[in-house]
Amino acid sequence: MKKQVFKILAKINKLILPSFTKKGLDISKASKAQLALVGWRAYVTLNSLD
Repeated sequence: MKKQVFKILAKINKLILPSFTKKGLDISKASKAQLALVGWRAYVTLNSLD
């Protein structure tokens, strides 16, 4: 059940949230909001793969 929720969240993230790797974002110069989004996407992705 938990894995299904994270898989759905991962699909929503892919559609809605921006991809910073495609934009070439430098992590050392990223704002707090951008770092939070990167962290959120990583958290959801890791939990959907387990």
